[in-house]
Amino acid sequence: MSDEDEDKCKCKAGLPAWMGTFADLMSLLMCFFVLLLSFSEMDAMKFKRLAGSMAQAFGVQNKVNVTDPPKGTSIIAQEFSPGRPEPTPINEIFQTTQDVTEMSLKVECSEDFDVEQGEEGYDAGVKARVKEVLEELEKQTEQIAYELADALSAQILAGQIEIETEGRKIIIRIREKGSFGSGSATLKPEYRDVLQEVQAVLALKPGHVKVEGHTDNIPINTARFRSNWELSSARAVSVAHELMRGNVINSRRFEVSGMADTKPLASNNSADDRAKNRRVEILILQSLDDDLSEDDKAVLQSPDGADILRDLKLEPDYLFELQPEEIF
Repeated sequence: MSDEDEDKCKCKAGLPAWMGTFADLMSLLMCFFVLLLSFSEMDAMKFKRLAGSMAQAFGVQNKVNVTDPPKGTSIIAQEFSPGRPEPTPINEIFQTTQDVTEMSLKVECSEDFDVEQGEEGYDAGVKARVKEVLEELEKQTEQIAYELADALSAQILAGQIEIETEGRKIIIRIREKGSFGSGSATLKPEYRDVLQEVQAVLALKPGHVKVEGHTDNIPINTARFRSNWELSSARAVSVAHELMRGNVINSRRFEVSGMADTKPLASNNSADDRAKNRRVEILILQSLDDDLSEDDKAVLQSPDGADILRDLKLEPDYLFELQPEEIF
């Protein structure tokens, strides 16, 4: 080759000029895909569904160790030995099987999965919000009790009734003094006016009305009442009938029960204590069905809700009313 040809083929030192531009372009593309990957989120639920469908389509085989391996019998010992053949265990046996009880991965989820409730239950913020709502409702119940006490102030000062609250429950306690004779379930005429005042107040206040009769622990066995159960029930019915007189209050709001001496206020060790236990209580039970959202109800009906109700000393049995289809 001549010197002239060598001069024509001589290349410049280093990489070609286009190589730098190409390398920059590749670097930018790589950065772009890295950014896309960093912005993406993996949908765990869809991944589980996909894994379950793949397992169902192709099957998943597990290698299970056999706890009691099968045993074989020596052919030589069986055919040629005069002795009795003994089974000999094989050193190690594996059985390849398919678990038919779990053909696919079970995924309990829905498209509208509630992010506020995970595997550990509702978060602290949700529970704090529901607790705050319940505390506000308790204050409303106390306000209603104050209004009742103001309307029945004369009867309270006379010692005929008492009013107190327990959570969302208002208790109007009627003492035996002045209301019933000893061993009797007939209301005294002068006490009917007191119950008429109570009726006028109850008609304006919402809630389920439960009338409970209570006695002391001294047994009774008369021609009319065979036990304190019958006496307490009869007294509760007498009060309920008086409250329902004139259809001022819808009778469907009422529930009547006799408790005998099962819920004493005092120890029954003295005449004064037994007098405290002989009473009729009118309980105004205010449910939460009309005051809470469906989400808040769901929280209270969960295990976390039981803790909230326990902290506020609320009884869950009257907080939610049964729907017609739930009654059996």
